[in-house]
Amino acid sequence: MIVLKSEREIALMRRAGHILADVMDRLRALVKPGMSTLDVDADVEAFIMGRDARPAFKGYRGFPATVCISINEEVVHGIPSARRRIKDGDIVGLDLGCIVDGYYADCAFTLAVGEVPPVVQKLLDVTRESLDLAIKECWPGRRLSDVSHAVQAHVEAHGFSVVRAFVGHGIGRALHEDPQVPNFGDPGRGPQLRPGMVLALEPMVTMGGWEVTILDDGWTAVTKDGSLAAHFEHTVVVTDGEPEVLTRR
Repeated sequence: MIVLKSEREIALMRRAGHILADVMDRLRALVKPGMSTLDVDADVEAFIMGRDARPAFKGYRGFPATVCISINEEVVHGIPSARRRIKDGDIVGLDLGCIVDGYYADCAFTLAVGEVPPVVQKLLDVTRESLDLAIKECWPGRRLSDVSHAVQAHVEAHGFSVVRAFVGHGIGRALHEDPQVPNFGDPGRGPQLRPGMVLALEPMVTMGGWEVTILDDGWTAVTKDGSLAAHFEHTVVVTDGEPEVLTRR
């Protein structure tokens, strides 16, 4: 069941989203070669707690950290570690959420650390652009699969692949609510978008094939062919007009 959110509920999610927007700005300056992923996680947790919010991921279904930190061929759900050091030339996916008075917001972005080859930068640019195109479909009366199709069409037009094992989702009083939002599919299908719907849209894109496998830690998803992957996400409200991105200032 898709739950429409009230103005009061959206206001709380907006507060959570703005905290995450500030975290993303902080991470762009913070993440440097030589840092451990556990150091990054500790900084984000302290920042969120200092803003009178709670991390959304820590303890969720047993996940042990505040941020999913996924490097290079890791698609999503990488576990921070004191032993994992960020290197120059890495691409680092940072996926995080927070809770304000019982309401969630969720976001992700992939950061190039230092210089990367043009084709890798293109992967990041195309993935981010596909999210922007998905957001532009979030008008009342559009169909859910119009959002999905916008991602797939843009990604595949540039020679990349959309991961199919993971999808976007509704969000509100729970981190994952109905509906699921795949990043692929034909347009014109699924529920009509209505004001009050809040969606976490999150394309995950690879330079190779779309298949993934899960590592022995039970969490980290990597590309099956070892190709690089990128992940971007925003929490978006369907309004009476232009969509509002809660995780963007």
